[in-house]
Amino acid sequence: MNKLPVSKTSPDVRLAKFGDCIIYRRNSQNLKDFSSLTMNPECESLCRKLIPASYVDQGRDSRRSRENKIRLLLEKRKLPEDGWDDADIEMLLSELSVMDSNNFPGNCGAGEREGRVVSGIVARRHFRLAHGIGRSGDITAIQPKAAGSSILSVMTNAMALDIIRLAGIKSTKSCFVVPMATGMSLVLCFLTLRQLRPDGKYIIWSRIDQKSCFKAILTAGFKPIVIENKLEGDELRTDVEAIKEKIAELGAGNILCLYTTTSCFAPRTPDRLDEVAKICKTEDIPHVVNNAYGLQMSKCCHLVQEAARVGRVDVFVQSTDKNFMVPVGGSIIAGFDEKLIEKISQTYPGRASASPSIDLFVTFLTLGAKGYKSLLQKRKDVFKHLKEKLSALAEKYDERLLETPHNPISMVMSLEKFDSEADSKLVTELGSMLFTRCVSGARVVPRGVTKEIGGHVFQGFQSHTNSYPCAYLTAAAAIGMTKDDVDLFIKRLDKVLAKVQKSKDGNGGNTQTVETSTPASRETPVKLESDSENE
Repeated sequence: MNKLPVSKTSPDVRLAKFGDCIIYRRNSQNLKDFSSLTMNPECESLCRKLIPASYVDQGRDSRRSRENKIRLLLEKRKLPEDGWDDADIEMLLSELSVMDSNNFPGNCGAGEREGRVVSGIVARRHFRLAHGIGRSGDITAIQPKAAGSSILSVMTNAMALDIIRLAGIKSTKSCFVVPMATGMSLVLCFLTLRQLRPDGKYIIWSRIDQKSCFKAILTAGFKPIVIENKLEGDELRTDVEAIKEKIAELGAGNILCLYTTTSCFAPRTPDRLDEVAKICKTEDIPHVVNNAYGLQMSKCCHLVQEAARVGRVDVFVQSTDKNFMVPVGGSIIAGFDEKLIEKISQTYPGRASASPSIDLFVTFLTLGAKGYKSLLQKRKDVFKHLKEKLSALAEKYDERLLETPHNPISMVMSLEKFDSEADSKLVTELGSMLFTRCVSGARVVPRGVTKEIGGHVFQGFQSHTNSYPCAYLTAAAAIGMTKDDVDLFIKRLDKVLAKVQKSKDGNGGNTQTVETSTPASRETPVKLESDSENE
């Protein structure tokens, strides 16, 4: 670990010590602001005059056991095997915060950025870690004025690397947390590759109908070459031959990178990463993987690991909120070449918010390795439960659960009986009805939707192809979902389908709108139907 600045104002009262970095307190001013301070022998002696010595010793031993956890964490730089309780985590955050200059007693800041926070609520929300992470030239650089924040950033990146390897991408060499969601983080990667491949102006992209994925190419200033997916059975899969043909047509030197995806909504499946990686290796073209919520799936992690083994993968990006259940706003950029990942971090201009790193730091310590492994296993169990329940519901309404064995998180129920060539309003209304019943995340995809993004027209938008054979509903069993969530979703979906079916039959099969409420009217109060079996 880098040696961080030392601020020493008095040899008597030490606030915190981490390796070579020691922070001392000059006087008692602001002492009440911090919940935990290391007690020196002199203070212990004074405490023995106030209460029985055995009580003081017991408290000291408890404190030392917590300090030992901190020591092991800093020493190993890995996710702890067992999760910590809130008291342990808050103690560490308090120790780190007093190492930042804005929390030094008597500190005199004479610059424009001194970690000043006017609101006490805001200060507490951030544990008084106000300096952010990085410096103007590098998001991973150490800040002289913020030893505590720097330690937190280094340790968060170290634990993120450990958890990526734990998830299955074992040969990952380096990663860092960036305070941007996946789309903008991909932009950062593309802009870094531009420095290495100045002649590259095209990005070959296997189509996935999610706006941020496509807009990342446009925002970075490149020309997207969209490769349509192939329909194989019910699944949409990567057209590897079409990729080869485009490379031959455009010339490998003119291509910035190949841009693939792992996690996605069925009936699309994760791209054939290993085959694309072999092409990238042969043609000497960088390979960027959008692994947005792929860390929670062993299958997606295996695809990335295997692609790196047999071919070329330069960088893969994953969302923090989708994989670790923290607030939106962060991602992890990772890869198999330390120098490339370092160059990407240096491309980020200016300091960065520490909020995503703090959230991830706390979450990693809360879960521990055992806790995260348990969540991964529970997700697999929930996936099986959702598949069983949705399949039974589909059969009840003479629909079917589409066969998408290559997608390990999402599944699809056809809506053929609720669709018609002349009018797809009924299918669209299904989505509105689910939304007004507080069912979020499930997507109803009608046929024939056209969407223009940045001058490019997508036919059949949301379905990942120009013309999918049927309308459908898709749902995902993501990390954190429970079997109770599945059961409630199925119950509400059943009620909606029954209501739509009854209305359709009562109108002689005419597909007229059932309800007028739509997802656009989110500010309108919604009265939920009862989920009771007796209603």
